[in-house]
Amino acid sequence: MAMTWIVFLLSSTLLVLAAVKLAQFGDVIAVRTRLGGMFIGVLLLAGATSLPELLTTINSMGQQVPGLAAGNLLGSNMFNMFLLAILDIIYQQSRILRRVAMTHALTAALATVMIGMTTFFILADLPLRIGWVGMDSLALIGVYVAGMRLIQQNGQASGAVVEMTEDRPLISLWQALVGFALATVLLVLVTPWLVQSSKEIADITGLSTGFVGTALVAMVTSLPETVAVVAAARLGAFDMAVGNLFGSNVFNMFALGLADLFYTPGRLLATIHPSFALVGLLGLLLTNLALIGNVARLERRLLFVELDALLILLLYLGGIYFLYLRGIG
Repeated sequence: MAMTWIVFLLSSTLLVLAAVKLAQFGDVIAVRTRLGGMFIGVLLLAGATSLPELLTTINSMGQQVPGLAAGNLLGSNMFNMFLLAILDIIYQQSRILRRVAMTHALTAALATVMIGMTTFFILADLPLRIGWVGMDSLALIGVYVAGMRLIQQNGQASGAVVEMTEDRPLISLWQALVGFALATVLLVLVTPWLVQSSKEIADITGLSTGFVGTALVAMVTSLPETVAVVAAARLGAFDMAVGNLFGSNVFNMFALGLADLFYTPGRLLATIHPSFALVGLLGLLLTNLALIGNVARLERRLLFVELDALLILLLYLGGIYFLYLRGIG
């Protein structure tokens, strides 16, 4: 039992360190290529910090624990919005949700569409596929590709670029690319340990793998987002911080569709228990609350906390408790 927790903590630590390096090298790539901070945050940084979720999902399916895979991705959506609320409270003077008012409305809207589609597909169980890949998964991949193209065009139109500052590392582009690749390899090696130990923790505690994935694994695989967004916020790169969190929700749903390519027994979404629609709906509600906070310009402050951030915090904590009582998977 003790060894299981040691393996879990060790693999979690290595995973976070590797993903943090991914985020740092992604920041250098953003500087060196002079691409928009919004686009880098939504695409490169969100993709880098969400690689643990993707690899955990693929390994979970390989180890025949689909509940852990579904809980990890859908629970990560919830935790990302929880992080956004925490960030808004920590940097209350900057009022982050208001500061990037319209910049990320498109990304947040895309996230709600993809989470809604995923929830619908889980409940509908559409028996359509090409080869072993479900049409529902292909639809998620298609919407992601089209959405990223739209976000890229929107970022280019804004003309925003990531500027070089003294706080940013001055390594070359090729060094950043090599470091990015090495950190990715470390993630690939460590993720199977995390999945196996999480499965054993579920057996030891008597909790379902779905709840362990939603509450525990989702939090661990989202820790890179935590480090990345706090670092970006400290640099004043609020576009990149908020774009990373909304973009990670988009990437999570893309990852669910992409994982179907590696699941040869059949449609991946068909293996997910319908009760996970509850997790999807909670993530959808939280993302919509964040979207409202992102675009609304009214002052809504209760003591030192903005009302939208407070609602997100309460809904996340209440949702996790509800899922614990309800049982999922």
